[in-house]
Amino acid sequence: MAYNTIIVEQNQFIAEIIINRPNKLNALNKETIKELSKALKNLDKDKNVRTIVLTGSGEKAFVAGADISEFANFSEKKGASLAKNGQEILFSFIEKMETPVIAAINGFALGGGLELAMACHFRVASTNAKMGLPEVSLGVIPGYGGTQRLPQLIGKGRALELIMTATMIDAPKALAYGLVNYVVTQEELLPLCKKIANKIANNSPVAISQAIKAVNAGFNTTLDGYKTEIEAFGKCFGTADFKEGTTAFLEKRKADFSGE
Repeated sequence: MAYNTIIVEQNQFIAEIIINRPNKLNALNKETIKELSKALKNLDKDKNVRTIVLTGSGEKAFVAGADISEFANFSEKKGASLAKNGQEILFSFIEKMETPVIAAINGFALGGGLELAMACHFRVASTNAKMGLPEVSLGVIPGYGGTQRLPQLIGKGRALELIMTATMIDAPKALAYGLVNYVVTQEELLPLCKKIANKIANNSPVAISQAIKAVNAGFNTTLDGYKTEIEAFGKCFGTADFKEGTTAFLEKRKADFSGE
């Protein structure tokens, strides 16, 4: 499938999505959000894809923010609709995907860019990466889940400080805060993400999707995370992957999971 603002590549069980607007530092506009949503939905349905790596083109930016020119003149109603639509079709969708998504932060991840990275299941950053939510400097707040996910990841106090001061932090501080899992050089970034992705791909896709569901439930105040875990644990017993995994263990061989 051809896209205008992103590139999608697939190699065995790993798919890579590159946000490709280098002249705009890969800023998110309506078209990019729609194309990311479509690509991710297609990949999530593809049984041959077990992990997705999401990154930006070039070496300057993952996503340097949202395209402000598209919403500078919006009314209150249009602003709320913008946030609601974006959260539904992309940001919250990623968080709930059955296929794990790793954000490879290769430069600036600001505003909507950091919100996109935080919606992914975890993050790896290059040494030159800079992260922040500068929206209050524009007279608005993060609207794509930033006020919710940042406190979950780094704690309320640190999150409020970053949001209220509109401060950027570097990769080492992001690592110390727990915002990213690893910090490596630009050259090591994608190889490390793909190495982790391959480790994930060796495990049961069904079990991984249930694990994502159970972990997410713990952050949803309307759900009982422990109850969700019990139900997800039980569902695993009815799968071909469970039978294969336990049989392989008992036979002292490597499991060959089908994802069913």
